[in-house]
Amino acid sequence: MTDEEILAEFRASEALLEGHFKLSSGRHSGHYLQCARVLMNPDRGARLARALAQKIPREIRAEIDLVVSPAMGGIIIGHEMGRALEKDAVFLERPEGEFHLRRGFRLEPGAKVLMVEDVVTTGLSSREAIAAVVKEGGEVIAEVSLVDRSAGEVDLGVPFFPLIGISFPSYSDNELPEELAAIPVTKPGSRS
Repeated sequence: MTDEEILAEFRASEALLEGHFKLSSGRHSGHYLQCARVLMNPDRGARLARALAQKIPREIRAEIDLVVSPAMGGIIIGHEMGRALEKDAVFLERPEGEFHLRRGFRLEPGAKVLMVEDVVTTGLSSREAIAAVVKEGGEVIAEVSLVDRSAGEVDLGVPFFPLIGISFPSYSDNELPEELAAIPVTKPGSRS
């Protein structure tokens, strides 16, 4: 898929939002990608996952034992990546603030894991999820995401293969432009 075809999928599902948003990273933006909307159609989700799987170098794909994604945003695309790669897919949860496996999910010692996210901005959630996999005895060999919002700047400590890079500016609380500060803030993500 080309970048324009990918963006067309986001536009068609009304997943590209404009306003004033507080991202899960704590930063503010005038744009938000609601990946749950782009993934609400199973055929679209499958198409995006197949395109994302093609971004992973063949030698890394051959090593993957299991797909892991952080809840909440990564669950659907993680499941679709599992289908595309013909691997089991599990997810991490953080009911008390720290990621860990629940629901009887477990990793075989030394399992080679593909981490799957919907959107990466600062990489904080991804690094926390990767640390949780290591704590559970696995090894994250790469990460993929539908969207890289970091402008290619994020360092996850593992190879990173986003489907598309989108560079919408984001701002800390003390650097908000006046025009954005004048718009009421919305927190659309899965973390409060």
